[in-house]
Amino acid sequence: MHRCRLTVHTGAERMGFVLDTADLPPGERIDAVHAAMMEASVPSHVIHENPGGDVRTRLEVWDLGAANVFVARSSGLRLLRTAKQARQDAAPVVALSVQLRADGRHEQLGHQQTVPPGALMMADLSSPYDFSWSGDGAAGCIQIPFQQVGLPIDVIRRAAVNLRDSPLYGLMTDHVAHLVREAPSLSVDPAAHLLGRGSIELARALLASAAHAEPRARDVLDETLLTQIRAYCRRHLVDPDLRPAVIAAAHNISVRHLYKICAQADVSLEQWIIGERLRGAREELRRPEHRHRTIAMVASRWGFSDPTHFTRRFRRLYGVTPREWQRQSAEQHRSGEQHRSGEQHRSGEQHRSGEQTAPRP
Repeated sequence: MHRCRLTVHTGAERMGFVLDTADLPPGERIDAVHAAMMEASVPSHVIHENPGGDVRTRLEVWDLGAANVFVARSSGLRLLRTAKQARQDAAPVVALSVQLRADGRHEQLGHQQTVPPGALMMADLSSPYDFSWSGDGAAGCIQIPFQQVGLPIDVIRRAAVNLRDSPLYGLMTDHVAHLVREAPSLSVDPAAHLLGRGSIELARALLASAAHAEPRARDVLDETLLTQIRAYCRRHLVDPDLRPAVIAAAHNISVRHLYKICAQADVSLEQWIIGERLRGAREELRRPEHRHRTIAMVASRWGFSDPTHFTRRFRRLYGVTPREWQRQSAEQHRSGEQHRSGEQHRSGEQHRSGEQTAPRP
């Protein structure tokens, strides 16, 4: 079986992969695309519009922690997922996809739709589907495991055919398009995992809104607003002026209503912000390019004016002090670098040995 060749882009421990058939001989491209598609998304049959012609495909996957961004650019292509493949998949996924080029054709659960460039669609990857385009086309999506979405399957499937009825449709469309466009840089940002979680919450709000579009209940509207509040807070975690009054004003609500929405979701706003800031600081301390930063610098950047208080909260949450975590992360990084260096050295030795023992023509 053909082994897919991928170009791997790394940033600390976070990475993405790219397959570009321009790097492969024509005879290897179809097998390579199939293998890469299975790695990037869920099992399906990959059918090329002109398999005997010029097959051109570029696939990218970029990690955002609990979710990932998948981008496909290809000559005419059809992805057919059968009922058998869906039953065998133990990790169902929801994909919210923006069509980038050519009209997409999507059929699932008895619903057919044409997806023009710029439009958003949802695919339930836990069930059979048929998706295709003719000629040169492209689409990009965010893929989210069902368990992260946190909604019943019937709600998700009802939302799929009503996305445009939600007032969040345009916001989610623009968000996915931005993720797709900026995925390489976003995936290596220290807050990539926070971006992934924020994207999941926005997706959850869209699906809940679309599923209740007949009209929506007040709790769905409040859930949507809470998602927007959380996304706003994540964007401003390093802002020292991130206070309830500022957050409420940014969403045109009173501070009292802000606390009411949080209480309904059993969320303590202040403690949630502290937890998110601690996670951001932990990620920053983990990354080797930030090892020169002092604990006080990192604490201050994430809104903790007192390094001692920061250390105490960090240790309570993670069981180690910030300095211990920074040292452990540096040691793990050095160990990984030494392992990779050793592997490259052994590979080079084997290659040179093979050249020396190769028979002369």
